[in-house]
Order: sequence, then structure tokens, then C-alpha cells
Amino acid sequence: MSDDNISDKQESSTVEMLRRMQTADSVLLPIPRDAFEKLYLSPKLPAAGNLRRTFGNPTPISLMGFLLAATPGAMQTMGWRGSGGNGGAILPVFIFFGGMVQIFGGVGEWIIGNTFSCALFFTYGTFWIVQGTTQMPFFAVGTNYSSTGNTLEGVQTPEFDATIGLYYVCLALLTFVYLICSLRTNVCLFLALFLLVITFALTGATYFQMALGNVAAAAKLQMTAGAFNFALCLPIWHIFIAQILEAVDFPFALPVGDLSTVILGRSQRARRKEAQT
Repeated sequence: MSDDNISDKQESSTVEMLRRMQTADSVLLPIPRDAFEKLYLSPKLPAAGNLRRTFGNPTPISLMGFLLAATPGAMQTMGWRGSGGNGGAILPVFIFFGGMVQIFGGVGEWIIGNTFSCALFFTYGTFWIVQGTTQMPFFAVGTNYSSTGNTLEGVQTPEFDATIGLYYVCLALLTFVYLICSLRTNVCLFLALFLLVITFALTGATYFQMALGNVAAAAKLQMTAGAFNFALCLPIWHIFIAQILEAVDFPFALPVGDLSTVILGRSQRARRKEAQT
């Protein structure tokens, strides 16, 4: 057998091996669009490098932190089992689970290039840190509202309540922007953000009524806000469970209502238009 024949066979074998490797990579490595948006709560967009394959998925970590702060927070707002006190007993939960865990998860989303979910977790992680620290005398948030500089007196003034109300209005507006963007992800996240917009709006209205001295109306609004807050936790629990099941390759998967094929992105529309021409 000639050297040329041996060389041709070696080259053919190498090409076949590369073809098999390429086929395996194309099947195993890329994440389908609907699965990606289920795992990361973010539209599938190009990202530099292979960081998504190198690092674990930070999304369930952030969802866990949010749920362990928001769920008992909603329960105490509604006064379940005699709870109350604006969640004073679980301020560390607000700060560390609701705040720090979500911030850490947001950093992870930023590292792997998931901008939308990164923005979500930074926003609501910081919200829970503010929620916890506002109730700590050390931060003295009511000092500027008291003529004597007593922070406990300041937080009971109409000016303080009206200012907090404006803060919640801004949170509702920001969440509404996220709500529109979530139309590119899944039904569960869209539903949760929709309910969160209502929760923030009702909470803002609660403080406005307190500023006006309408304590009874404020109490009803606060109770309603707690109910919507609890309701928004349910689809988040569903997403969290679905992602944890995916993480351990469980025998069955939970659907989250994929919207990736319902509302196409600008780049998807451009590619479809090019394919039609």
C-alpha cells in the first residue's frame, strides 16, 4: 500500500472524527431558547466566551433569597398567626436572604452576561436591604423629619410617609418597565412582575393615606398589598422549583409558560426577514 493511500485514509478518519465531535457539540452544548429563558429568566442573546458553561446557574440562588424574604414578609403584612411589627423580627432575613443573596446572584448573572436578570436581582436585592435597614435606629431615617432630631418621632410624621409613598411609586414604575421586558421570557415571571407592580402601587397608596391621617383606609390598603405580595410569590416558587429540578436532571420538568416564540426579538425578526427574501 502506498504512502498516499495511507495518508488519504488518515485524513478521512480525522475528518470523520471531527464531524462526529461537531455533531455531538451541536446537540449537547447549545441551550434551546425556551430552556435558556426558563433557566436564566433572560432572553437568549449572544455572550462572549463560555462562562455559562464554566459557572453554575446563579438564578435559583437569587430566587431562593427573594422567596425567603418576600413570602414571610407578605404573611406578616397580612397578620397571619398574630404576626406583625413590619417584620421587625426577621430584619436579618430581609437584609441577608432578600438583599445579599440576591446581590450575589446578580453579580453571577452579570459575569455570565445575563443583563436583564442581573438588573432584576440588583434592583430587588437592594430593595430588601433598604427595607431592612430603614427600620434600624442606627440609620436614623426619621431624623430630618423631627424638630428634635428624634428619628422615632420623625418616622411618624406625614412628610415621612409621603416621601416613602413616592419611593414606592418609583418602584412600581421601574417594575412596570421590567414587566414589559418580561414578555420576552415566560408567563410565570410576567405574572409575578404584574402582581409586583400592583403590590408596590398599593403600598405607595398606603403611605399616602397615612400621610393624610386616614389610618383605617391605610390598614385596608396594607392588607391588600400583602395579599398581592403573597400571590406574586407563588409563580416565583414555581420557577424556583422548575429550575432546581432542572439542576439535578430530574425525570420530569415543570413548564413555566415559554414566551420566546410568542413575541420575537428584533434580531429574530431580522433573521426571519432575511430568510424570506
